[in-house]
Amino acid sequence: MPRLIVSLDGVVVKEVQLTKDRSTIGRRPYNDVVIDHLAVSGEHAVIHLTGGQVTIDDLGSTNGTYVNGRPIRRQVLRHDDVIEVGKAKVRFVEGDAPSTAPATLPTPMPAAQRATAPDSDGGSALIGAPVTEPATLPASMAGARVRVLSGAAAGREMALIKVVTTIGKPGRSVASIIHKPHGFELTHVEGEPVATVNGIPAAGSAIALKNHDEIELGGIRLEFLDYTPE
Repeated sequence: MPRLIVSLDGVVVKEVQLTKDRSTIGRRPYNDVVIDHLAVSGEHAVIHLTGGQVTIDDLGSTNGTYVNGRPIRRQVLRHDDVIEVGKAKVRFVEGDAPSTAPATLPTPMPAAQRATAPDSDGGSALIGAPVTEPATLPASMAGARVRVLSGAAAGREMALIKVVTTIGKPGRSVASIIHKPHGFELTHVEGEPVATVNGIPAAGSAIALKNHDEIELGGIRLEFLDYTPE
C-alpha cells in the first residue's frame, strides 16, 4: 500500500497510508494529511489513486507544490519522489518498498500531558492539541513549558518537548510554538481572535518568546516559562 512520510526540518513527524482514492493535503484539520504550518494552504494539494497510478494535483495553493524540486500542477508520483508543501517534505513510498527517509517516528503526546481550559461558550479548549504529530526533541533540549493562567485548568503546565507544539482549539483559534535554534517562537495558525504575546498580536509574523511572557489565545491566558539551562 502506498504511503507518505512527512518531515519538517529533517525530522520525520508522521507516516500516512494512502487508503483512499482521493487524499487531501493541507493546513486545515479536516485534510487527510494535515501539515500545521503557515506556508501550507488550507487545502494545498490532492493525491489520487486511479488504476494503479498515483498522481498529485496542486489545488491553487499560495506557495505552490513541488515534486523533486520542480513546481507542478499535476504529476504522476513514483517511488521515493519528494513532494514539497510549504516547509514540509513529503516522501512518496510505493507499496512495501523501503525508503531513504529516517525510520523513527515520534510517539504521540499522552493525554495526561494535555491541559484543557473552558472557552467562552462553555466548551473546552485543548492546549497542545496535535493538529499534526510534532517531532520529539532530545531530552537535553527539554525544559521550556507553558502554564495555564485562567479557567478551570489554571496552574496546569505542559512541557514543550516537541519541535512544534500546537495550542488552542482546532476550528476556533490555533497557534503553534516552534522550537528554533535560538529559542522559541509563537505563530498564529488560524481563527479569531489572533493569538497575542504580552498584548501584541502574532498576525503575519512569529513572535520570539521570553521567560514569563503571557500568551492569550481564544480567551485562554498562558505563561511561557523557559527553564532551559544556559
